[in-house]
Amino acid sequence: MKKEDSLKDFFSPKTIAVVGASDNPKKVGYVLMEKLSEFKGKVIPINIKHKEIFGKKAYSSLSEYPKKIDLAIIVVPAKIVKQILEDCGKKQIKNVIIISAGFSEVKNNKLEQEIIQVGKKYRINLLGPNCFGIANPSLNLDTTFSNTPAKKGNIAFISQSGALWSYLSDISSSTKLGFSGFVSLGNMADLDFSDFINYFNKDKKTKKIILYVEKLKQGKRFIDICRKSKKEIIVVKAGKSEKGSMAAISHTGSLATDFEIYKGAFKQAQVNLVDSLSSAFRLKKSKIKIHFKTKGNKIVIITNAGGAGTLMIDYLVEKGFDVKQPIDLIGTALAKDYELALEKLKKAKFDGSIIVILTPQKMSEPEKTAKAIIKFAKDKSIIACFLGGNSVKKAKEILEKNNILCVDKLKDAAEILGI
Repeated sequence: MKKEDSLKDFFSPKTIAVVGASDNPKKVGYVLMEKLSEFKGKVIPINIKHKEIFGKKAYSSLSEYPKKIDLAIIVVPAKIVKQILEDCGKKQIKNVIIISAGFSEVKNNKLEQEIIQVGKKYRINLLGPNCFGIANPSLNLDTTFSNTPAKKGNIAFISQSGALWSYLSDISSSTKLGFSGFVSLGNMADLDFSDFINYFNKDKKTKKIILYVEKLKQGKRFIDICRKSKKEIIVVKAGKSEKGSMAAISHTGSLATDFEIYKGAFKQAQVNLVDSLSSAFRLKKSKIKIHFKTKGNKIVIITNAGGAGTLMIDYLVEKGFDVKQPIDLIGTALAKDYELALEKLKKAKFDGSIIVILTPQKMSEPEKTAKAIIKFAKDKSIIACFLGGNSVKKAKEILEKNNILCVDKLKDAAEILGI
């Protein structure tokens, strides 16, 4: 069986095991169980402490479940992922998603290499680690922690940033955007862009493939697969600037090489390289007539979405701004995390402008975050960039009532600063 043919259980499994399932609303394992309540197949919670989660019988281990499992999702601490992966191998589970972080993105390369070796040993298709999961809207399958499920359609989105999916799925309900599938690649320890481009090339529902790229593995294979594609492939490349590239390292452990090299590769691959998500998804352009006074040339970005932060850095560097290393609060960030980040900047007497980016994830608190921003806006030059639709609507109204500029597209924020 070809590898791309064996990936179907990521998108149409009959049985899913959630290793690290939880009844604690603050845990990712809870969010996944909640999201999978819409899934028509069987969901098996794996948790050593509980006998029942979300009304379903829980098992202490994968081996305790007597029947076949098509897909396992791992959301346990990084230090025990290797053992869980061994359990997957012994259970003959061939498709595994590792949501857990704590690997090469935090320079824990040894641990990542260990799970790669376990994956090879059992011939497991491994997605991640440090990823956001997958979605197949046509089957109500969503293993991500986005706030809003996306509409079904014909676009496949393959991304090294999971949080960008939170934005796109959120605006899906109020736009014509519809998706045949979504994949968050995370650190790409095993499966990468080429594997899923191959898969979606054969998927009848998919008419267009859009990629958010920080780095590529096996460039020649990528070029060959894209050239053979009969479907339109559009690429948004992050890490154009040196500072954007450095931000990508802390996001997914990806060091993007010279952008000119990538441009050449994309040209050879015969894909369409665009400069923004708005262009890739043909989102309606905003008419910006706002003048914003920056405090000097320095800017710092606070974000719960590493990919969004990286793209923003690229836009700002291109406009000549001195962009400081972003404060990446990761996807689980609460309002208090934004407040603490703003407090640190205040104590450090940062005298430049601040861009606060929020993507609506299950744990996000848009309205509370808006109120936290208001507290610091009196003596700071702040732009809020709340990416989404209905999930951030009230938060944007709160900010606007308090005369704080809030936009819903990354490039809009950069354009405003560049006036």
